[in-house]
Amino acid sequence: MSTRWYPIYQKGNPQLRIFLTNFWMKMARPDPNQPENIVKFITPTQMSDHDIKQYLEKIYQVPVADVRSKIMEGKFRRVPQKGYIIKDECYRQAYVTMPPNCKFKFPDVTSNKAKREDDDMKKYEKTMKESYEKFQKKNAGRPGVPGWFGL
Repeated sequence: MSTRWYPIYQKGNPQLRIFLTNFWMKMARPDPNQPENIVKFITPTQMSDHDIKQYLEKIYQVPVADVRSKIMEGKFRRVPQKGYIIKDECYRQAYVTMPPNCKFKFPDVTSNKAKREDDDMKKYEKTMKESYEKFQKKNAGRPGVPGWFGL
């Protein structure tokens, strides 16, 4: 599974060997109406179904019942200023089925962010309203004269 060069074996303990994979896996947002025991991953094309299963079982101790994957073709895009065409890399889309008793729910990471943005917007609206009221009090004796016009 890995093609890295490791230090040569030497007698004695401890051995200075760390086995790391050359692969990465990215969890993707599930498709609509997807069962809760199926998780979608994006992986490099070099990973096979067997590699994906072993990666999840050995590194993350996730029980895996079945792995189905397909290679997705990269998109062709035109660079806006230059005009030439480039192609994104191909990737493997893997659907990992866990046993029926295991359920996985994709985490909702946007709810806190949306709430924070809403609070920031309310603060901004409040400060704008206060500054407009202050402006109106300052220019109460000059009706019809724009704010930028002053002596």
